[in-house]
Amino acid sequence: MENKNMSDIIEDYLKELLQNEDIIEIKRAEIANQFNCVPSQINYVINTRFTVPKGYRVESKRGGGGYIRIVKVKLIKYKTRICEEIPDMISNGLTDSDAFAILNELQDNDIITVREKYLLNSAFKLTGISRSEEEKLLRANMMIDVLERLTYEEQE
Repeated sequence: MENKNMSDIIEDYLKELLQNEDIIEIKRAEIANQFNCVPSQINYVINTRFTVPKGYRVESKRGGGGYIRIVKVKLIKYKTRICEEIPDMISNGLTDSDAFAILNELQDNDIITVREKYLLNSAFKLTGISRSEEEKLLRANMMIDVLERLTYEEQE
């Protein structure tokens, strides 16, 4: 049997909710109580596993009536723009792991092939050190160019 840590279990639970709905709203404290963990663990899961490169948009409202809203961003193959949010979100830089997450989303939505995903991933690795701000910016610009070219091809 597979050993899963609490973060994996919470992620699986939230993704299961997202299978039935396009948008879910949760209360951090309620989920923490449900899984008998601290609320900061819910934050960790949301901040690391429900990111734009992984195909999610997260909104939150603080306070007593506050919530966390998770939206599954669907990439649609035949739109003029493959994803309007990704270029804006990555314009300040992109790590190689986030680049691979975006490529996974593109492949999962049949926008690129598995082969194309791995070829592009090799190009995005650059020096293999994603800590450099210049490298992150270069990678972001490359991804934006790829997304624009994919959009251009769809219009032809």
